[in-house]
This record gives sequence, C-alpha cells and structure tokens, in this order.
Amino acid sequence: MIGRRTAAGPSRGAERAAPAALSSAPTDGPRVVALGGGHGLSSSLQALRQITPHLTAVVTVADDGGSSGRLRDELGILPPGDLRMALAALAGQDEWGQTWERALQHRFSGDGPLAGHAVGNLVLAGLTESTDDPVLALDLTARLVGAVGRVLPMSCAKLEIVADVVGADAGSPTAVTKVVGQVAVATTTGRVVEVYLEPVAPAACSEAIEAVRAADWVVLGPGSWFTSVLPHLLVPDLRAALVETSARTLVCLNLAAQPGETAGFSPEEHLKVLADHAPDLHVDVVLADELAAGDARGLMAAVGATGTRLVLAPVARGDGTPRHDPDRLAAALAGVLEGPHAPSSVPAAPTGAAGPAQPEERAWR
Repeated sequence: MIGRRTAAGPSRGAERAAPAALSSAPTDGPRVVALGGGHGLSSSLQALRQITPHLTAVVTVADDGGSSGRLRDELGILPPGDLRMALAALAGQDEWGQTWERALQHRFSGDGPLAGHAVGNLVLAGLTESTDDPVLALDLTARLVGAVGRVLPMSCAKLEIVADVVGADAGSPTAVTKVVGQVAVATTTGRVVEVYLEPVAPAACSEAIEAVRAADWVVLGPGSWFTSVLPHLLVPDLRAALVETSARTLVCLNLAAQPGETAGFSPEEHLKVLADHAPDLHVDVVLADELAAGDARGLMAAVGATGTRLVLAPVARGDGTPRHDPDRLAAALAGVLEGPHAPSSVPAAPTGAAGPAQPEERAWR
C-alpha cells in the first residue's frame, strides 16, 4: 500500500445527440463519476464540468513511465501524472485557478535531476510524503487550484498492469507472451488478449467506492482501453460497486484505435473486450463519434443486441487528431445525462403496429 490508507433499459438504437445550451459553471446537476486516465479522462472531465459540479474523477494509477514512473520508483508513491492531469482539467476558471493550472502542468526543461518533471507531480509527491495520505494530498491540491469536484485514485496500492499478448515474439507469432508494465503494454507490437493487475486483488480506494454507489451516472472512457479504462474493472471492490450501483453507465468510445495496445480494433471490438473483462457490467448508453463509428450499422447492431442505447454525435476536435473536443463532448453528454432518458425515465421500446419513425430509423434515412 502507498501511504497509510488501506480502504476497502431497453435498446433505443442509434440516436443523434441533440444540441444543448451549456453553462460554463453549472450550480447543480447529476452526480457523475468519470473513470479513466490520461488525455481521455482529461477531455471527459473538461466536458462534464460544463454539465455538473457534482463530479468525481477516479483515476488509473499504474503508470510506470516518465516523471510518474521515476517518482513512483524513487519515493514509493502513487504515480502522480494522470492524477495531476485530472486536477488540471477541473481547476477553477478564475485567474487563481488558471494560474495554478498552468503551474501544475509546467514541465522542467534542461538535463538536470528535475528535467522532465511536472510541477504538479512534485506538489502531489511532497503532499503525499508530508501527509502520509494520497487522498488528502489530492484534496489539498484540489483546494489549491479551486477544482470543481474531486479527484481520487482507483486504489492506493502499488500496481502493475500485465497483459497476455499474441504476436509480440516475431519468431513465434502465435505464442502468448506476458508483457509487464503500463508503457510496455501500451506500446506492444503484438495483439493484447487480456489484461490484469499485479497484485491481482488490490484494495479499492474507499472514497471511490462511495462515489460510485452514490452516483446518478458513471462514465467510462474515452482513453487507452487496456491501460486506462479496463483497469478499473480489475479492482474487485470497485468492480462490485460499478456492477451494483443504481447509477446508469455510459461508455464513451475512442475516436480511433491506438497504435500498440488496440491497433486494428473496431469500435465493436472495444466493446467486446470490455464485455469479456466485465461480463456482469451493464452498460446503458454507448456514445460514439458519428464519423469514427466506422460501420455504424454494425455498431448499432452490436450495441442493440445487449439492450444498450447507441448515441452518435460529432465529438471530435476535427483537426485530424484522435482527440475529443471538450465542448462538443459536453453537448453530447448533456443530451444524454440531462435528456428525456435521464435519470430514470427511459420509455419502453415500442411494439405492435408501425408508428412514427423511431430514433434509429431517423438516424439512417
């Protein structure tokens, strides 16, 4: 363990997300827990903060590269990089908050011992050591930057991501190789078959469990599928909370397959991998970019077969990069989280004689 903490609808087919008028600083809204890591979670949080102030980020903490990996190895703390990015995404919009947001994200240059470290990583490292409590360190940093909501680790244990990979050994293309470490898994040249954690049953952060159980909505993704999204489902108590919560669950798909860990994956394969790793998790809504969906009819069929609703919306930045635009993503999420289906008013699927065109019909005519 790190620090002193030991914690314990029916298918609606494809729909177009309706435009939403958003406030940059909402005073109320649904209780939302967003799970992930890295740039994907950062985009999700920048979008969700436009919808609700009742926001909790639960962050994957198995990074072993760069500044995070160095601090984890040298100090025995949680890797702070993804936690820092989440805090920066939620920082206050006033001058104070934005000044601290820039400071947290500032990375030292040069070739000395500080080279490559982000200021926010060092702030979290110092507060974790001085308080002996990584969650308190996060709460104190959140106060410093005037953050909306809260940032929590999925676990306070030291974790390694491990994957079974086919084709990593060019001399034996059908052999299964064990790949250890977040960076190694993310950059593997083979095809990831399964991912798991070491230790295999780490304790979950108790505050993260409480947030999931109290939530109205849980949002998984976008983000590196095997190294940022799926690890949350590999922490037994957190997975149990995700399965048992009364909250609705939304999965936000990536805009493209990621070189290395998901090279060549279709949107449907991303969902299949999720189901394979957590067959007991019910997903209420899948949100996908309308252009990145590929075979949208195939995706609609795959989603509808599980009783899940598919929402298509323009959520990409549109600059050629596989990154979500926070404002577009906010509009799409608001249409779901605050729309006619939220929080518990999903109408029954129509039966019997033909009536007005249903959403899936309107989407493809």
